[in-house]
Amino acid sequence: MRNYSLETDATELVGPWLEPVLAEVLEFRRDLHAHPELSFQEFRTTEKIFEHLVSAGLAPRRLDGTGVIVDIGEGPIATALRGDIDALPIVEETGLPFASRNHGVTHGCGHDFHTAAMLGIALVLARMHEHSPLGGRVRIVFQPAEETMPGGALSCIDQGALDGVPRIMALHCDPRIEVGKIGTRIGPITSASDTIKIELTGRGGHTSRPHLTEDLVFALAQIAISVPAVLSRRVDVRSGVSVVWGQIHAGSAPNAIPVHGVMSGTMRCLDREAWHAAGELLDEVVQQSAAPFGVDVHLEHTRGVPPVVNSEHETALIEASARAELGDDSVVLAPQSMGGEDFAWFLQGIPGSLMRLGTHVPGGEEYDLHRGDYIVDERALSVGIRVLCAAALRTLREPTAA
Repeated sequence: MRNYSLETDATELVGPWLEPVLAEVLEFRRDLHAHPELSFQEFRTTEKIFEHLVSAGLAPRRLDGTGVIVDIGEGPIATALRGDIDALPIVEETGLPFASRNHGVTHGCGHDFHTAAMLGIALVLARMHEHSPLGGRVRIVFQPAEETMPGGALSCIDQGALDGVPRIMALHCDPRIEVGKIGTRIGPITSASDTIKIELTGRGGHTSRPHLTEDLVFALAQIAISVPAVLSRRVDVRSGVSVVWGQIHAGSAPNAIPVHGVMSGTMRCLDREAWHAAGELLDEVVQQSAAPFGVDVHLEHTRGVPPVVNSEHETALIEASARAELGDDSVVLAPQSMGGEDFAWFLQGIPGSLMRLGTHVPGGEEYDLHRGDYIVDERALSVGIRVLCAAALRTLREPTAA
């Protein structure tokens, strides 16, 4: 692994280049926040991104439906950067003056911030390239539909987002990390995430005579307990396989055994190989758990996304960039998350790293992602731009960019 120097000449810092465009980027972020759009419906968002990039003298390309790709510079691509652009079907409760005007939809995960950071990086790099050629290209992918499974990343890849790209980096807001800091981790940082739906059918009957029926509710209860337990014994425990049920529905009367019941939940895992192994075992374990009760079983197992596994090299590059731009104490160890993130699809063929962007005000109220009241400290915007822009510039000095 390359030992990245923390010594950066003051003329190479991103901050001075960012100042002239920061107000534009902040206004852009607030406009996006006020006009959130759901996955694969980000038409206005796409147009706004496209317009700003064209105004900066760049030549962006619209993706089919929604999303944008833009290259800055000339020559071989040194790195790609990705920002997701979609919002969530949640009612906003922040009370901000630029709160969502699209009722029932909000940027409760910070994707407006991610998008604005990528626009800021594009504007900074465009100015730098105009002043002095970058010596290579940086690709920025404004990706739709991260909040769906299996995610809009696959659509971007199908449309050439990774063609000629040797690595990719991204950021994600983190309300647990203080503003002014970033979080990094080598190896798995997010989990694989699948959805599971199990439907049971039986004859039903009176609760006084369960021996004359298929006791469907009891069978549901046993499956709910045994499937997570058995998988944890059949798959390496170090992989963190987790099955958690979010819904169980059956019956309408206390003295009647129903003829139909359904349960659904998620299966998560921090290891790619274990993710595949658990998926292959799932049907067997469900069928065996249900067999003693004589019920008919139908399993729907929907593959979601693999885990995001950060490479050592690109993570070290981000850390060095953060320390050079923000100071030696700007990097903290990011905790692993059992949440899913479709950035993982980009990492199936090339190395890369997802960093956490601190958005918590020290001493302020604590928020969580996917909540209608999530408020991001806007000071974090310049932090994200500076760190990933600096990381992209460092990749231009790599042999792959020569």
